[in-house]
Amino acid sequence: MSSLDALFCQIDDFCQKFEPQWQRRLLMHGLKTRKRERSLCLSEVMTILVAFHQNHYRNFKHYYLDHVCVYWRTEFPGLPSYQRFVEWIPSTLLPLCVCLKHCFGQCSGISFIDSTSLKVCHNRRISQHRVFKDIAARGKTSVDWFFGFKLHLVVNEQGELLNLQITPGNVDDRKPVPDLLESLFGKVFADRGYVSQQLATQLFTQLGIEFFAKPRRNMKNHLMRLTDKLLARKRSIIETIIDQLKNISQIEHSRHRSPVNFMVNILCGLIAYCHQPKKPSLRLEWALVQSA
Repeated sequence: MSSLDALFCQIDDFCQKFEPQWQRRLLMHGLKTRKRERSLCLSEVMTILVAFHQNHYRNFKHYYLDHVCVYWRTEFPGLPSYQRFVEWIPSTLLPLCVCLKHCFGQCSGISFIDSTSLKVCHNRRISQHRVFKDIAARGKTSVDWFFGFKLHLVVNEQGELLNLQITPGNVDDRKPVPDLLESLFGKVFADRGYVSQQLATQLFTQLGIEFFAKPRRNMKNHLMRLTDKLLARKRSIIETIIDQLKNISQIEHSRHRSPVNFMVNILCGLIAYCHQPKKPSLRLEWALVQSA
């Protein structure tokens, strides 16, 4: 079975369970409206969108016209024009959100948290930018300033996503942590940007989570168990995942025409990563034995 067939089967299985429940819960306004049937079903549209992030194309129009319409005409016999397909993209936002939730992994008691910037335009064009004018914000990373959003991620040691949140670029990394870790347990490891004794106490008191943030250079080191110290050194796994999301799944670019398509692009990139056969992972048992 090819990767496209496997991707479609998984998305179609999800849509067959999701669509009937979704239709039953939609609010009706009581007016008769014409519901024109599309030449592609929801699972086909979602498959094409997610597959874009698996095929290393940098431009969706180029991907649709030169790849989908040329090589996948047999798999998708009802392909519409590019303009028509773009009109369908916003309707996939809610199904993609639920689909991504189903792709999340299971918490094993060891988690890693970090955030990354999602730039929506170059700093020189901030004053001219209109698409995200009232939504995005200026933020600062360890490298430079940016205009856009922040993607906050929590992953396990197998490289599986556990939770995520998108905030404006000026939101402190520590603010969404309680919501991100609400359904998790065990130990969570973070970098220097999450240092906060108040946050660590809150997480341990309310959720029973041990929160470890790498101390800043001007702070005194605290005693840690050897296993916790070794796990803290493995925090690079989430940085590797973020690098793959940006450079392989292409969740960040500055060509968005609408906030909805921006969200669809991120969701599809994350779903494409979740369907990746080989993810960054840690062989914790082997690493701990070797270090001991």
